Amino acid sequence: MVIVSVTVVAQVSLSSEMKGNQIFSLQGRGKSAVLYYDHADFVVVKKVSELFVEDVQKVTGKRLVYGSDKGLLTGDCLIVGTLGHNQIIDQLIADGRMDVSSLKGRWESYQIALVKNPVHGVGQALVIVGSDRRGTAYGLLSISRAIGVSPWYWWADAPIVKHDYLYLSVRPTISEEPSVKYRGLFINDEDWGLFRWARDNFEKERGNFGPRTYAKVCELLLRLQANYLCPAMHDASTAFHAVPENRLVADSFAIVMGSSHCEPLLFNTASEWKRETMGEWDYQDNKAGVDRVLKERVEAAAPFENVWTLALRGLHDKAMKAGNDMSARKDMLQEALMNQRQILADVIRKPAAEIPQAFTPYKEVLDVYDEGLNLPDDVTIIWPDDNYGYMKRLSSPKEQQRSGRSGVYYHASYLGKPHDHLWMNTTSPTLMYEELRKAYDMTADRIWLLNAGDIKSCEFAVDFFLNMAFNIDSFNFERAAHYRTEWMCGLMGDDFKDEYQDIWDAFYHLAFARRPEFMGWGYQWATDKHGRERNTDTDFSLTNYREVETRLTEYCRIGAMTENIYHRLPAEKQACFYQLMYYPVKGCELLNRMILDGQRNRWYAIQQRAATDSFAKSAKICYDSLAVITKGYNELLGGKWNHVMMMNQGFAASYFELPELRTVKLKTSASLGVWAEQEDVLKGQKSFHSLPCFSCYLPKESYYIEVFNKGVSPLAWKAVVSDDWIRLSRISGYTQTEERIEVSINWEKVPKNESVLGYLDIMSDMGEHERVLVSVFNPSDSINKELDSLYVETNGYVSIDAAGFHRKVENEAIQMYLIPNLGIENEAVQLGNPIAPMQRTGGRNTPRLEYDFYTFEQGSVDVYTYVLPTFVTSSDRGYAGHEATNIETKYGVCIDEGPVMNPSTSSFEYAQIWYESVLKNCRVNKTTLHIDKPGKHTVKIICGDAGTVLQKIVLDFGGLKRSYYGPKPTRR
Repeated sequence: MVIVSVTVVAQVSLSSEMKGNQIFSLQGRGKSAVLYYDHADFVVVKKVSELFVEDVQKVTGKRLVYGSDKGLLTGDCLIVGTLGHNQIIDQLIADGRMDVSSLKGRWESYQIALVKNPVHGVGQALVIVGSDRRGTAYGLLSISRAIGVSPWYWWADAPIVKHDYLYLSVRPTISEEPSVKYRGLFINDEDWGLFRWARDNFEKERGNFGPRTYAKVCELLLRLQANYLCPAMHDASTAFHAVPENRLVADSFAIVMGSSHCEPLLFNTASEWKRETMGEWDYQDNKAGVDRVLKERVEAAAPFENVWTLALRGLHDKAMKAGNDMSARKDMLQEALMNQRQILADVIRKPAAEIPQAFTPYKEVLDVYDEGLNLPDDVTIIWPDDNYGYMKRLSSPKEQQRSGRSGVYYHASYLGKPHDHLWMNTTSPTLMYEELRKAYDMTADRIWLLNAGDIKSCEFAVDFFLNMAFNIDSFNFERAAHYRTEWMCGLMGDDFKDEYQDIWDAFYHLAFARRPEFMGWGYQWATDKHGRERNTDTDFSLTNYREVETRLTEYCRIGAMTENIYHRLPAEKQACFYQLMYYPVKGCELLNRMILDGQRNRWYAIQQRAATDSFAKSAKICYDSLAVITKGYNELLGGKWNHVMMMNQGFAASYFELPELRTVKLKTSASLGVWAEQEDVLKGQKSFHSLPCFSCYLPKESYYIEVFNKGVSPLAWKAVVSDDWIRLSRISGYTQTEERIEVSINWEKVPKNESVLGYLDIMSDMGEHERVLVSVFNPSDSINKELDSLYVETNGYVSIDAAGFHRKVENEAIQMYLIPNLGIENEAVQLGNPIAPMQRTGGRNTPRLEYDFYTFEQGSVDVYTYVLPTFVTSSDRGYAGHEATNIETKYGVCIDEGPVMNPSTSSFEYAQIWYESVLKNCRVNKTTLHIDKPGKHTVKIICGDAGTVLQKIVLDFGGLKRSYYGPKPTRR
């Protein structure tokens, strides 16, 4: 795996010292430095000079003198410029006062140095020189970050610590080139947030997106050392190029303009194509009309820096009208792309191969590409993920040789099947790193584009994505897992660092299992009869393995921690904290509580429990509270963000609606009800109550019984045990609704036997009586060191966490990597670097993970393996194996030296298994194997496709209960 080498972007930091060889006085006692730039330099240099002066004023309250008049050069100065565009810097280089030989020819790099007496009248200068216009901008803005102005000072209202004076410690440095050449955002699905905010708040006079909004977007990109923007393109928004001033704004920030995968040559087909004057958007019957309009767009945009999108899709992100013959579709796309390249060459008057171009094989376009589309070698292929964070395709060995190389189009937000995720960005950072590092290592280093939705709620994903794009080698799995804490501390200070990490670890663990938008458990556009999502019960079990209870307990815990921090913060930090932590954490907590309390309400209604109405009330309170905190978000800072946040985003989602709630008609007097843990409430199943079996091999396990009331009057009850080895947490009670008895075993008193049976009787003061059976498994040979540290069968299953392997077998190509904060058990294992060669799962010494377990059974066993639903890396992976598939991934599963079976992590997009897997972030595969005798055995997970990520293993001997996560690990 890649070794992290963290490169410090700028070796400039605040200093407590006022004098010294490496000290520069930016804002000293009684005097301020002057900032000088050359009037002949690029517009962005003047722009960032203005921003920097404003940044210093935000920190100190004092404003620097700045400009391009050489008469300003006196005292201590900042001299900012681009190689070949600043006379003073060029003269320093010519005189041998600065060595920039390492800077020349670099992409977006800068050099920072202190120079004594650079010109007459200047004692020393802090010189920032860029290899190009963006390099210069990044260099100066790196000093803004050093003095405490975050790139998120405006978009997330990051607080700025005030200082009376600013002294900088400067160590000469030359920045590295960015890892990825073009790095940026696609503003998308903006209808429910950014569009409403711009229309009704930020740009009321325009009533839509415009230059003011894009100026803020471009400034953010520049401060984040990004350079690429694909603007909003829904038909509700004014198209970017429909307002010529937008192009000037973007260029003033040196931002390269692009367009989404369905906007050819920067033309927004959704809102700019006018049928009445342009005809049909149809390349079969209106080819000349389409090409004419595209040429006009190129003529208008050519004076600016662009990456030109080659594309041909239908209006509104749909397939272009064509026949069903794939070959004909391919021919039509081929002709369209070649005509678009010719338009570029004709208008820009350069060879097409010298003009930056990109092609994104998104959705049906990938099928057309696979038909044999001849894409010119210089065009960058932007590979999309599947909209849920998993890269669908990457460059094959042959495609990796292309001069245009490749890029990625990645979703932090999405509108579409099987379900939107627009409200809250909860994509796991460690998943993002795993998928994007894999892409980068397979030549995706030319363009990285993040679908950032409305930007708001995706702030962290934007920062993380662009920082990885700028310096991918500064990240590994560990840093990815901790980066949100690192980011929060950079914004808010370190006072709550440990709490931040605890909260974010739990936040991503919970949301990885199920995003908040998916908690309605419905599908969108699944049938023409009813396009909207129809909410149902979740698959989180109220009966088994304490799933709902554990999930809600953890959400309530981090919600309470977050609320506590918020109220302890000074007022100047609260708005930022509210946006970046309070609202995401509390929003997810309240939504989960609303839905799962609603589910419990309906389940209780079946049992006629008196507590039924209390859960309806709780669900309603959570529903109302969600509205309150959303309103609170929009009212922050006097309404700065009014209209930007809403829960009901998308056309067809309904997860945010109040769930169906039921009421019951209770008996007039108290009435006893009893429910035992893991007891299914199914009519006609059994006529007695029983707890799961207690096992001496897992002696700390306890199970509970709920004593509940089915009447209006309070219920008095008591419990009596059959044997003194049965321990109860309480033996009597008086309740209006329900109470819980935790049941455990006194292992010093229980008889030695494989089948020990006891019971407890629960009686009400009304004379009612219920019996609950207690089974114990306590063989005479129970003190057996052979079982220490093994996973032991209990209640007919063995559950194993992926990170708890007993042994790993590796080779030079395949190493095993632990991935923190990922997967059902919150730590997963990656079987080798994804770019390593495929391994033969049937080999004698193939790399593998081994887990020892003990079973009391023999015969068939169903082995469930939980893996990330990753795709094959390419359609042609550079080999032709004998009796092996090249279209699916595979990994091996076997027990002991038995046969090796080969399940897959992959499926075809939009197949049912893909639907289920991406909503769960988990592909669960069932493999039926055989065990020859009771005792100790080993289950092995063998590397096939390198990069397979294992989350969990469950062996079912017949006792596995229905649940979402599966049971907790059963390691002794």
